[in-house]
Amino acid sequence: MTSKTPTGSSSSQPDLDWSQLKETILMINIAVAQIDHSMHEGNQSVNTLANSFDLLSQVMTDIKDSLHFLPEGENKDKLASSTEIASDNISAAIVAFQFYDKLNQRLSHVSDDLTALTDLISNPSSLYSPAKWNELQATIREKYTMEEERKMFDKVLSGVSIEQALKEFNDEAKIKEQEDDIEFF
Repeated sequence: MTSKTPTGSSSSQPDLDWSQLKETILMINIAVAQIDHSMHEGNQSVNTLANSFDLLSQVMTDIKDSLHFLPEGENKDKLASSTEIASDNISAAIVAFQFYDKLNQRLSHVSDDLTALTDLISNPSSLYSPAKWNELQATIREKYTMEEERKMFDKVLSGVSIEQALKEFNDEAKIKEQEDDIEFF
């Protein structure tokens, strides 16, 4: 999605063409640019880290496979224990990369949603159309993959404060995390 680029800000020297709407569009476009730039920089770093951990994982597998050829003894046991600890930490890092990927997807959706918003508010026929606003809201809501996200979206749209909606979202996430940690026998 590409938003229409309005001319630059004239808030420091307002003229007859100055409007709050144009300034809002400019500020949203700045936010989108910052999100996109941050995601690009983060992706480069995370890709480097992910490749490094993938290589480390392969090396650890090679070491574990080689342990079978060593004679039994304290050094073999110590090496086996160390490789197990390293493998566990590599696995934990890979899980963290998966959470980063989830964060990246969310930020990408936010960027797209902000761009769609600027497209809507920069078009006078859409700006004053409740149907277009409803369509935008439905499109944004459909992108959410978790029920908790849809609930938070619905609460904010119904008038619940952002702070309260986030608190409830975080509380529900904690409960779900605790339920996931419970082991059944």
